[in-house]
Amino acid sequence: MTNDNLYLLFVTYYLFIYPIILKILIIIPAHNEEENLPFTLDSLQQQSFQNFTTVIVNDGSVDRTADVIRKYTTTDTRFQTIDLQKSAHQPGSKVVNAFNNGLKTQNVNDFDIICKFDADIILPEHYLETIENTFRDNPDYGLAGGLLYVEKDGNWVYEGNSNKHHVRGPMKAYRKECFLQMGGLRETLGWDNIDSVLLANLGWKEIVLPELHVKLIKVKGADYTIRPADYYGRYFYFLGLNRFLAYIAASKEAAKSRSVSFFIKIAGAYENCRSEKLELRLSKEEQKAVNDQRWKMLKKKWLKM
Repeated sequence: MTNDNLYLLFVTYYLFIYPIILKILIIIPAHNEEENLPFTLDSLQQQSFQNFTTVIVNDGSVDRTADVIRKYTTTDTRFQTIDLQKSAHQPGSKVVNAFNNGLKTQNVNDFDIICKFDADIILPEHYLETIENTFRDNPDYGLAGGLLYVEKDGNWVYEGNSNKHHVRGPMKAYRKECFLQMGGLRETLGWDNIDSVLLANLGWKEIVLPELHVKLIKVKGADYTIRPADYYGRYFYFLGLNRFLAYIAASKEAAKSRSVSFFIKIAGAYENCRSEKLELRLSKEEQKAVNDQRWKMLKKKWLKM
């Protein structure tokens, strides 16, 4: 046996006995989460996997969120914080802005996995361990996460607000290389669908791990002051959808409430964004990727093509 073969044998044996442990960075934007945040941070402290750093971004809270954060940062070196000023809470761009500010406090190259978690979730104790193993064993995975569960009549049931092949916004975990290659998260409505399209367009895979049940303490959207129809119109615009696909999406939402007027309001909000030429956080090539993906889904689901 040659020296090269002996070296390879030694490396293989060493990695088998002492596998490479990936390091995880977790960013948690928090706005007025004094009641929910302790559950999230406690579930992190109870993780079977401990090689992580958490940055809690206090995003202009006016309640006792800062006091809650301080209890963890003063007793556990894995928890850090940053304080931001904040205006009216709106979905999408604000939360990503808070995330990005938290990200700036760290050297991304020191980590292997980048997570964006919400401040009102409870993770099962093996969550991070499963995520780390999944990325380590599958080099083509770019995004991973579990399924969201909400409390109903005293039981935790699957939220069912999205398909089971899409990782929801409250619990995103990205491979660092994928995260950097797709340019991070976009500060816009629809960011948590845009990321899926961009990473797939770059050749990465998104994987949902159904055995990971993540408890969502409160229903999202309750804090938002924006009207539903206006929200959808703006969402479809900032997602980069062309007029045809935006109207198809609007008709789908209107069908849920069986309201023609709801469709008209969504379309009106979309057209207002177009007429105002509001800035998109997507390049022309990325907009094409989004529309191509939507058209592909449409043909597969509706046209059976």
